[in-house]
Amino acid sequence: MGTLMADSKLLKIRAAALDLADAERAELARDLLASLDGPPDLNAGEAWNREIERRLAEVEAGTASVIDSDEMLRRIDERLRQG
Repeated sequence: MGTLMADSKLLKIRAAALDLADAERAELARDLLASLDGPPDLNAGEAWNREIERRLAEVEAGTASVIDSDEMLRRIDERLRQG
């Protein structure tokens, strides 16, 4: 961490956090993780909408490569086993 004072402060905060109820710790964890992210991307929703529309157009045009759910689950399982 750096200094002895900072280490001591971290230990106190950690101990206090671990005394919280599960739901409170989860909320704290979400807040801490969110604080590490940059500002929200205000254009993300629109970008995802365009991507969804593009992919849907490929499916409807018959140009998309699609697989059934059994194959999808097999591929996921294979990737998880590979690590």
